[in-house]
Amino acid sequence: MKFWMATAFLEPEHLFPIVDAAEEGGFHGVAFSDHIFYAKERHSDYPYSVDGSPIWQPDTPWLDCFTAIGACAGRTERLHFTTNVYVAPARDLWTVAKQVSTAAALSNNRVSLGLAAGWSKDEFDQTGQDFEARGKRLDEMIPALRELWQPGWREFHGDHYDFDALTLEPTPTEVPPIYVGGHSPAAIRRGARLGDGWIGTYYTPDDAEAMLTQVTDALAAEGRTTDGFEIVLSLLAKPDVDLYRRFEDLGVTAMVWAPWMLAQPGPDHASLLEARVEATHLFCEKFVAPLA
Repeated sequence: MKFWMATAFLEPEHLFPIVDAAEEGGFHGVAFSDHIFYAKERHSDYPYSVDGSPIWQPDTPWLDCFTAIGACAGRTERLHFTTNVYVAPARDLWTVAKQVSTAAALSNNRVSLGLAAGWSKDEFDQTGQDFEARGKRLDEMIPALRELWQPGWREFHGDHYDFDALTLEPTPTEVPPIYVGGHSPAAIRRGARLGDGWIGTYYTPDDAEAMLTQVTDALAAEGRTTDGFEIVLSLLAKPDVDLYRRFEDLGVTAMVWAPWMLAQPGPDHASLLEARVEATHLFCEKFVAPLA
């Protein structure tokens, strides 16, 4: 079982110490979440809350994923980096291709792309991308990105992305994996058809098992199995070695967790950051090492 460190809602000044602790403790990688801005008047509901409101405050910091990945890759040697998840169709194809390709080349292939169609119409409107066609564009964007991440002259001809022979450098020596996020039937089908893996977020263990059945059924419909297919989950459950082993037996390859998130400074801690680093090391000792 691999573990990804979640960084959503983490203060920027705490990022590097937490990343360092993750590398020291044996985490497989660090995952960055994506939002461009917070709209005062929303035109879309957030899909993971009861009333459709975002679960974060307007002043919550959302680092640009690939600026953060580049900075963290430069100070680490082993950690991998991904997005959980990047709203790729809210950007143009070339921005996504260039960011990921550069980060993968500079990190010696330690970068993957977790992406999804997105839910915030406001972000699409402000970046000039078609919100209603985001799913169809994402279906074309995934193979187009794989073309652009290979050396030499590449071309692609689709309904939404169409380009003649060109080369986009630098290209990494390995094509970055693409993991598809989302729990809608369309997202699961997209992951099974086009993804190197699937990312699921915020599930109770029972709900997660039901989602895994949908994923394996979708893979079977595409003539695929879970062999070589990454399944990344974040569970709404206390960390537990036996629980993680049970999900590993069900085909889950990685868990996302943020041991720093609930840490509180005590009498033995000089600061909140010190408590968070200690919580990260303790999680590694209790869960990462036994399951490595």
